[in-house]
Amino acid sequence: MFDTLSDRLASTFKNLRGKGRLSEADIDATAREIRIALLEADVALPVVRAFIKQVKERATGSEVSQALNPAQQVIKIVNEELIGILGGETRRLRLAKTPPTVIMLAGLQGAGKTTLAGKLGRWLKGQGHAPMLVACDLQRPNAVNQLSVVAERAGVAIFAPEPGNGVGDPVQVAKDSIEYARGKQHDVVIVDTAGRLGIDQELMQQAADIRDAVSPDEVLFVVDAMIGQDAVNTAEAFRDGVGFDGVVLSKLDGDARGGAALSIAHVTGKQIMFASNGEKLDDFDAFHPDRMASRILGMGDMLSLIEKAEQTFSQAEAEKMAAKLAKGPKEFTLDDFLAQMEQVRKMGSISKLLGMLPGMGQMKDQINNLDEREVDRTAAIIKSMTPAERQEPTIINGSRRARIAKGSGVDVSAVKGLVERFFDARKMMSKMAQGGGMPGMPGMPGMPGMGGGARKKKQVKQAKGKRKSGNPMKRKAEEEAAAARREAAQAGNPLGLPQGGQDPQNFELPEEFKKFMG
Repeated sequence: MFDTLSDRLASTFKNLRGKGRLSEADIDATAREIRIALLEADVALPVVRAFIKQVKERATGSEVSQALNPAQQVIKIVNEELIGILGGETRRLRLAKTPPTVIMLAGLQGAGKTTLAGKLGRWLKGQGHAPMLVACDLQRPNAVNQLSVVAERAGVAIFAPEPGNGVGDPVQVAKDSIEYARGKQHDVVIVDTAGRLGIDQELMQQAADIRDAVSPDEVLFVVDAMIGQDAVNTAEAFRDGVGFDGVVLSKLDGDARGGAALSIAHVTGKQIMFASNGEKLDDFDAFHPDRMASRILGMGDMLSLIEKAEQTFSQAEAEKMAAKLAKGPKEFTLDDFLAQMEQVRKMGSISKLLGMLPGMGQMKDQINNLDEREVDRTAAIIKSMTPAERQEPTIINGSRRARIAKGSGVDVSAVKGLVERFFDARKMMSKMAQGGGMPGMPGMPGMPGMGGGARKKKQVKQAKGKRKSGNPMKRKAEEEAAAARREAAQAGNPLGLPQGGQDPQNFELPEEFKKFMG
């Protein structure tokens, strides 16, 4: 969603690099480029004006003029101002002192409230709570059925006494849900309310009545991040008509301009608390302004990536795998490789994970064209192998490759390529686990032609004549071999040719032949 904005800002900052000091003209030109980038991203005009004013004031002050690298300082200022526009600090849910905590969802029809109720329920369940969804959207066709399906997929409880489709009183359902939740020991109640295609008095009145009936601890306004500036107008209308405590952005994975997300917190004064960035129930997380600003500026989001890894990977399993690799490359098998790959897959889309890495903004096209099914094909190849082949891939010959390829539905070359890549990866991972550094990196152990390798070559070039071994046992063996050759020459073998098991590498011509040959 923020690709266009990220590209424009990156291009703007690139023009600043290499300048020892920024003139007033440089700052004005930079501010103009940033203004155009924000307006093209559909950020509200009042927000753009406030943002540019702050950036220019800070950029022309002593904060930049005394900096060693003015361009980096401007990037730092823009980053901090972006964080401010997005809401500043991360805001957490307010939980009631006496359960249940009541969370009411409000917003227009089509914003994604029903699906988001399931995502929020699943997220809270992962935080150790026992949430319950309440079906108060009794007007939209099949809304109650949809919430039931979402609740089942999320693994959370649902309270839906009315069939919906225009039947039932949503205010009464909301009231009854609180007592039901207390009786069933649910500590969080998520109320899904009805929406409209646009703002009208009936919608506002019903939402206000439900709010008064259940006295929610949090009223979350769900807004579709793809609808542009109308999202800001809708948010202002809900704030004035019903009131809300926080904003939830849905459909952040879309390709529309993301200006609404940048504008809504600044215009309404209410922070963005959660963001939904996909269709799956796992594609949902708390909104962190600093991390979002970092992503927009192409600096990645390592904290979110680490959190995902911590949720997916077991610490005990990670330590066990590290110990295996430290013992040697052969300890790491294709079974281990498959287990690691499946763990990474649980973290979500590979392209999204790569997008969280710093500097990946320059490889956007490659990441977008990444074939996620390649992971499934690799898993199919490994699962088509026998336990012995997974344990020791070196036994995989031509006939075995053909059988594996047939079983996994791929070409023989794909099987061969996977095994070769596995050997390379195993070698590198083992070397890193043993503290040997990454092979092939300049100045690091394992890089041919660097360090010790070059010195050895020089020594060999300078060496003259036959050198004796510094190992006493090896030197003794060499001397005995030379004595054996002399005895052979005296016994009628004038050429001193090796006989029996004598080593041909230690063969030497007799002195007479050496003089003859010069």
